[in-house]
Amino acid sequence: MERPTGVTIIAVLYFLGAACLGLAGLGFIVGGSVISAMARSGGPGAAIFAAGGVFIGGICLVFAILDAALGVGFIKLQNWARILAIVLTVIGVLFGLLGLMTLMVHFAIFGMAIRLIVLAIQVWILAYLFKPHVKQAFGATSF
Repeated sequence: MERPTGVTIIAVLYFLGAACLGLAGLGFIVGGSVISAMARSGGPGAAIFAAGGVFIGGICLVFAILDAALGVGFIKLQNWARILAIVLTVIGVLFGLLGLMTLMVHFAIFGMAIRLIVLAIQVWILAYLFKPHVKQAFGATSF
C-alpha cells in the first residue's frame, strides 16, 4: 500500500525534531564545556556546569536518536513507530496541558498561543494515526 501523505508529513516533523534536538544536545555539551573552561578558577561550580551540560546534552541526543528512528519507522510504515508515536504524543499532550495551565497563571499570551498551536498539531497527529486507512497502511489490526 502507498504511504499516506499525512504519514510523510509526520515523518518529516520527526526528522526536524531530531535535527533540532541533536543541535541542542551538542550545544549543551559544548556550552557546558565552554562555561566550565571560563570558570575554571571558580572551583567546584565549573565542574557542575560541565556535568550539567553533558547530562542535558546527552538526554537531548537520546531523544534525537529516538525521533530519527521514529521518522524512519514512519517512512517504512512500521507499526511499532505508529504505536510509539501515539504513546509519546499522549504524554506530550498531557505535559502540554500542564504547561498551558502554568502559562495561564503567568498570563503569557505569546507562550499560550505557541502552546495551543503545538497542542492542536499533537491532537491532529493522534486523530490521524487512528484513522482506518492510516492503520491499514501500517498493517495494524487493532489499536
